[in-house]
Amino acid sequence: MARMTNSTKSCVYCQGKGYFQLLLGGSETCPCCSGSGKKADKHVS
Repeated sequence: MARMTNSTKSCVYCQGKGYFQLLLGGSETCPCCSGSGKKADKHVS
């Protein structure tokens, strides 16, 4: 039987900050992690 586990790692898009800097100034919430800074990876074992 397959078992799913969740492990949290830093979001690779924003490096765990939850936002990224725009080139022309300012910042924006990371669309990949919705500002949490963490990305949940689901593994099936």
